[in-house]
Amino acid sequence: MNNKFNLNQIFKAFCAYAVLFTFTVAFTFNVVSAETGVTLNLKDADIRSFIETVAEATERNFVVDPRVKAKVTVVSARSMNREEVYQVFLSVLQVHGYAAVQVGEIIKILPDVNAKQGPVVTGNGSIKSTGDELVTRVIPIKNVPAAQMVPILRPLVPQQGHLAAYPNSNVLVISDRAANIQRLISIINRIDRPDSQEIEVVPLEHASAAEVVRIINSMSRQDAQGQVPGGTTLAADERSNSILLSGDNAARLRIRGLIAHLDTPLQGGGNSQVVFLKYAKAAELAPILLGVTQFEAEGQQGNASGTATGANLQDVDIQADETTNALIITAAPAKFESIRRIISQLDIRRAQVLVEAIIAEVSTGLSRELGVQFAYVPTERSSGTTPAVGELFTNSQANIAGLIAGGSDAALTAVTSGFFVGAAKLSGKDRFAALLRALEGDSATNILSTPQLMTLDNEEAEIVVAQNVPFITGQFTNTGSGTDSAVNPFQTIEREDVGITLRITPQINEGDSVILAVETESSSLSPSPVASDLITNKRSIVTTVLAKDQQTIVMGGLIEDEFTDDVQKVPLLGDIPLLGNLFKSTSTRKDKQNLMVFIHPVIVRDAATSTYATNAKYSFMKARQIEAEIDDRGLIKNGARRLPDLDELVTQLPGGAVTSTSPVSVDQLLQQSPGIETTAIEELGDIQVNDIPVDEIQTENISIPTDSDVIILE
Repeated sequence: MNNKFNLNQIFKAFCAYAVLFTFTVAFTFNVVSAETGVTLNLKDADIRSFIETVAEATERNFVVDPRVKAKVTVVSARSMNREEVYQVFLSVLQVHGYAAVQVGEIIKILPDVNAKQGPVVTGNGSIKSTGDELVTRVIPIKNVPAAQMVPILRPLVPQQGHLAAYPNSNVLVISDRAANIQRLISIINRIDRPDSQEIEVVPLEHASAAEVVRIINSMSRQDAQGQVPGGTTLAADERSNSILLSGDNAARLRIRGLIAHLDTPLQGGGNSQVVFLKYAKAAELAPILLGVTQFEAEGQQGNASGTATGANLQDVDIQADETTNALIITAAPAKFESIRRIISQLDIRRAQVLVEAIIAEVSTGLSRELGVQFAYVPTERSSGTTPAVGELFTNSQANIAGLIAGGSDAALTAVTSGFFVGAAKLSGKDRFAALLRALEGDSATNILSTPQLMTLDNEEAEIVVAQNVPFITGQFTNTGSGTDSAVNPFQTIEREDVGITLRITPQINEGDSVILAVETESSSLSPSPVASDLITNKRSIVTTVLAKDQQTIVMGGLIEDEFTDDVQKVPLLGDIPLLGNLFKSTSTRKDKQNLMVFIHPVIVRDAATSTYATNAKYSFMKARQIEAEIDDRGLIKNGARRLPDLDELVTQLPGGAVTSTSPVSVDQLLQQSPGIETTAIEELGDIQVNDIPVDEIQTENISIPTDSDVIILE
């Protein structure tokens, strides 16, 4: 029994000793003192126990993720201080796929895949960090694009790290271990260096900088970036007639030699070139350019005190060829480039202005007339005798004195307006006549005119929609002399336009405003029968206004309200009740007139806006034509010819000719041009050109005039 008890005690003691020995071998941690440091020796130790030991040695607080599990082996041959122990700790975590992320006073132990998503130590490239601490650095790149650095550095960053470029500020963002980031920064510093190529400016005296650059580039076959082989870049500065040259010394030396050979004076002392103009007129632009060059030459000659440089500046000649609208310029290259720049600024597409005027007039008139006329001749009228007449209806269309003097019933037919009742004795002695007239009138007028006109900026334009009416300005009678006593009466007349006239001169300002000098006139013939000649109603406005693009403004107008009450009577007799109306004439008239003139400018700066306005107006006219066919009430027989679509209209030449830009045959032309006789086309079908029948010829430009039986092929 005692022996058995002793054996059990011995076995337990042996097991305890074995366990103690195993633990001692697996993990030995000696803390000698602050002066001597810490020695670490671990073999297959649990990582959580290792974290607890490091926390005690470094006096740091750790939070361990539940996923952190591993066996740790560390062999240390010397003692370490606290920072060295912490660096060893970070290295152990990296080996096992973990990272330490510090948040304030707490350090989190996380797997690598989650560590970069949490808060990490950040800073710019100048912050020094070592070891395996997970950090993020923002590294500015000074000389090369940051995006070009990414493919170079990507293989050096582990999968758990992060590398990206931000082009706007040209920086790199790297998240990785501090030691690896330091290595990447060292590589970046070796790559991010200023370019060793220099830039120099080569001024030219005789040749054109743009032309020299074109010649050298064509010889060297530059690439898309403007570089010639060898990394040399050329650029022309036309303002100073200089060449900017970039590249290494050897390449620049070779290019400078070529430039020196090309920059030589011409034997003739001048350089003549032809410049074709697109929009400006050559005849108008030539004197402007000559004036500018002469002014510059005088100024520079004064500064040069009469030296040869000032004299050369006067060797400029500019001639205009109106047939081709081109300028022939003879000048030194530097001066030619200056003139060419001025031409490019003046030869631009000028804006246009579409002006729509609205002339609106509404007028009404009410009139009422009532009165008596009478006349009396006491004796038989002899030659030269004037009848004694009493007249109370002065507004009568026919004067009663003329009726009684005529002495016939036929004279009464001249009275045509109003209601008339009268009695008369028109023959023999004691002639007399009495006439009662009553008239009431009502008139209304509504006129709306919208003349429209398009013109170039600063160009006067005019549209006239009127009748050319003759007006009598004088009458003459020429009596023959001698035996020929014939009378030759004649009249002098002057014709004037009666209708709508619109005259404008626009000036487009910077921005969207336009100054308009406007003259508008609306005239019409008056139907008044009392005048001896034609009477015209004229309404005109001459003004200058400022308006914005597509703004409608009022230019002027008239609002008139007129009331007239006229009473004429015989004194005393006209005041007698009832009977006094026989000796009284009354006339009442009330007229109202409202006239307003508006204007609506539209600035047309490009072809697209012009096309849009044209299509809108053309479609409007076509719609009005269709409405007229619907509302003609049978007055238009068989219908009028409608306007074609605008796309079809632009393919037709004036006179009925047709131009085609695609291959067509004669049969197709026959269908497109109804103005050509069929027999003419059929006869041409038998003709052959170079053994090819005409109806099979395919061409890009065919014209067929309506008044000819020929086909013009180009």
